[in-house]
Amino acid sequence: MSRRPGNPTRRFVGGGSNPLGGIFHSKSKASPLLSVVLVLLGTVLVIGYVYRGSGGSGDYKAFSKIQGDFSCTFDVHTAIPILKKTYGDSMHKVLHVGPDTCSIVSQLTKEKDTEAWGVEPYDIEDADVSCRSLVRKGLVRVADIKFPLPYRAKSFSLIIVSDSVDYLSPKYLNKTLPDLARVSAQNLVIFTGKPSSSKTKLQQASKFGRPAKMRSASWWARFFVQTSLEENEDAAKKFEKAASKSSYKPKCQVFHLNSYH
Repeated sequence: MSRRPGNPTRRFVGGGSNPLGGIFHSKSKASPLLSVVLVLLGTVLVIGYVYRGSGGSGDYKAFSKIQGDFSCTFDVHTAIPILKKTYGDSMHKVLHVGPDTCSIVSQLTKEKDTEAWGVEPYDIEDADVSCRSLVRKGLVRVADIKFPLPYRAKSFSLIIVSDSVDYLSPKYLNKTLPDLARVSAQNLVIFTGKPSSSKTKLQQASKFGRPAKMRSASWWARFFVQTSLEENEDAAKKFEKAASKSSYKPKCQVFHLNSYH
């Protein structure tokens, strides 16, 4: 394919009586194929660029759409402006817990007056340069959330959790959620999958080591009561109002909780 651009020139040099006619004839044959090649090359370059830069919020969205991956973490990316309107000053010190946390932290740090940290519950051997940089700086940690997080009590004003608790059994949830509330000074937001999206999540079982358990809103409500976690109704109303104005419809369930007093 790389030889084709040289063909018109060679035909022009060996021109015969009508060199210009040779040029136009050559282009008319090469143009459709050249267009296909350019489109394919452009697609490959875009996917490669997006994959390498997936530590950033915009790149993550583009890559997620290409792959058809509308996970709860994708929902968080879209919801950050909504969360900002909902929690205001509580967005000053934020901890995100979940896979692809590097992309969330990267987006949050672009928000005015917002400091962000992340906890990656799973292996990051394939992490890009941007993500590894966040790990080296200590902004992102790799930690098993079935055990106490390496933070002091009330270290963060807001904690956002996505694509994590769906993979925990009730045995570990009884430890993990209270610990998340422990390191939260004010608010805790949890994005969980809906029962209707179980097929999508089951496809990701190999990545997370076990199938996701999609639980209903009523199941979570009972669990919050059992663990003495109170739902933040005011924040839930603000979030719904802001989401409605922005035409944002989360594909996952979103729960707003108060931290332990």
